[in-house]
Amino acid sequence: MAEVKVTLEVGNDGVAIITFSNPPANALAVQIIVGLKEKFDEAVRRNDVKAIVLTGRGGRFSAGFDINVFEKVQETGTRNISLMPDVSVDLVVNTIEDCKKPVVAAVEGLALGGGLELALGSHARIAAPRTQLGLPEMTLGIIPGFGGTQRLPRLVGLSKAVEMMLLSKPIMSEEGKKLGLIDAVVASEELLKVSRLWALDITNRRKPWIRSLHKTDKLGSLSEAYEALNTATQQARKTAPNMPQHKACLDVMREGIVHGGYTGVLKEAKVFRELVISDTSKGLVHSFFAQRATSKVPNVTDVGLKPRHVKKVAVIGGGLMGSGIATALMLGNIYVVLKEVNSEYLLKGIRTIEANVRGLVTKGKLTQDKAEKTLSLLKGVLDYSDFKEVDMVIEAVIENVPLKQKIFGEIEKVCPAHCILATNTSTIDLNLVGEKTSSQDRIVGAHFFSPAHVMPLLEIVRTEKTSAQVILDLMEVGKIIKKVPVVVGNCTGFAVNRTFFPYFQGAHVLVNLGVDLFRIDRAISSFGLPMGPFQLQDLAGYGVALETGKELVNAFPDRTFNSPLVELLVRSGRNGKNNGKGYYIYEKGSKPKPDPSVLPIIEESRQLTNIMPGGKSISVTDQEIVEMILFPAVNEACRVLGEGIVVRASDLDIASVLGMSFPSYRGGIVFWADAAGPNHVYRSLKKWSELYGNFYTPSRFLEERARRGIPLSAPTSSSPASKSRL
Repeated sequence: MAEVKVTLEVGNDGVAIITFSNPPANALAVQIIVGLKEKFDEAVRRNDVKAIVLTGRGGRFSAGFDINVFEKVQETGTRNISLMPDVSVDLVVNTIEDCKKPVVAAVEGLALGGGLELALGSHARIAAPRTQLGLPEMTLGIIPGFGGTQRLPRLVGLSKAVEMMLLSKPIMSEEGKKLGLIDAVVASEELLKVSRLWALDITNRRKPWIRSLHKTDKLGSLSEAYEALNTATQQARKTAPNMPQHKACLDVMREGIVHGGYTGVLKEAKVFRELVISDTSKGLVHSFFAQRATSKVPNVTDVGLKPRHVKKVAVIGGGLMGSGIATALMLGNIYVVLKEVNSEYLLKGIRTIEANVRGLVTKGKLTQDKAEKTLSLLKGVLDYSDFKEVDMVIEAVIENVPLKQKIFGEIEKVCPAHCILATNTSTIDLNLVGEKTSSQDRIVGAHFFSPAHVMPLLEIVRTEKTSAQVILDLMEVGKIIKKVPVVVGNCTGFAVNRTFFPYFQGAHVLVNLGVDLFRIDRAISSFGLPMGPFQLQDLAGYGVALETGKELVNAFPDRTFNSPLVELLVRSGRNGKNNGKGYYIYEKGSKPKPDPSVLPIIEESRQLTNIMPGGKSISVTDQEIVEMILFPAVNEACRVLGEGIVVRASDLDIASVLGMSFPSYRGGIVFWADAAGPNHVYRSLKKWSELYGNFYTPSRFLEERARRGIPLSAPTSSSPASKSRL
């Protein structure tokens, strides 16, 4: 393991090079902070040191403060984030800026978060080409805490600083040079040489000695600054209403502009400590580590296997999912053979892929040259003749068991022996899909979420017979196409759809109990999901709801609620956004509007279910609406955990965030439930089951955890970490 250290070397020119090393990204760990303080004190004391250059080892300046420290602070619940007595990053940055000898930061690779703040405290910044610069702390529920809220606006201007911080939007060193953040961009091999000379030039007054906290020329007038910050605050209230760090950051910036940089730094430190232990930061930090943990799968990533290179993939089915999957693969530079049953469907699939790629060009996410190269990686076919050379097949046809079985029987005969046989089914048990094949070890689920070229989750489903090599290969493909692969066990609905099937059913329970449908959607949106369950059904189309619903109802008949509402909508000629008629009205160029004409259909559904107590609508708060919809999903998550379907609870958390858009700042479905309290979840479900039926009956896993006071996320004896079932 590489040693974490800080070194000081003094050259004949009198320039001290302070280098810190903490591979792979030079995170500012405790030892680094302490070492930097000691080396700077030494450099200031030494008479042979005229100037100082600060740099990171290994081609990277620093990825920022060590996030593990945040997690430890959150576990203890203390606001005292001081790493050692009288030593913190903030103190080190102030030490740099107030140093009596000029300090130049030699920046390469990346300087993010606390890493950039170290550079901001220096008196000049020299960077290598294409160095990434940014303050992404908002993504962790905090604000820059080491002077960034004060120094960045003074160097790049208020509006650009607000953009970089609130959007966590990094820039490259070339743009940094234009903005005044970087003093010079030089070749990597010249970086230290130029930085040394620059430091000496400051000493000899040939270059300006700039303390960024003292600069005010880029802040504009007080009235201009107020206007810019007020506009940003109003925007943050609209776009991030549940993210307190945005408003806090703007407030701290305002403090520094009105009362001076040093006052701003003091307030920044106070607010930073408060935000670190906020629920928002806890949720976001948990999501960060949960995503990292998905790359470790027992008996797959720890047994010495190496992923095989997947160069060519066949996709069967060019519908919405198949074309999206093909697009994602092509964007990852993987050659795709798209198969359809006839020329009409094939042409439609190819045109959808082309539209996907062109859409990315229009949005500025892809260059025209890259788009042309991407589209050259596609071949459309009507038979299996090109399947002889593919490394993987992904079947993406409709949810029909006999059809899928027929396809798998055919591809097993024509594909090479090493070829991975994958299905994109969202609900069907993989043992059924591959029942008639003899290649059980090659069969795996590659469950993408719609739209497949946009949504970041790839749910990898394995049976007891799927080989570890196949899992590892598919994980590697997921990473190449910029997805987050989460490995789960095999069952109807797998991990994500199974967990969230009760979410939609809970919404239908409430509607049939007389709660206003549009109020339900508003409550869920206010909670933090991008849209409510009914608008989401409109977006997906009712066919998806009916097909997946049948599979899950058949698999779990003891805990389902049979609502006729979707069938009634279809019978009335509605299919959601697909035909512009659903729960909402969809008109081009305007936001969806509640459709009053759907109310008689809802009333008919209520009459048919007849579950309203005494025929009267129930009275509930918005919080109760959220809980009556999401606690059933928590309940099913408990069953998923109890059966060992996921490697760890955090896998289900990150899958819920990336696959179902559960708010990341709430940490995921299990993390949120633990915060709410397993006992509260259990007692609520128990009460509702007595009032409204078996749908709300608490699972045995939840009951045991609630009674014993154990978090839902605590490992179980059935988890893959403790046995090799998965």
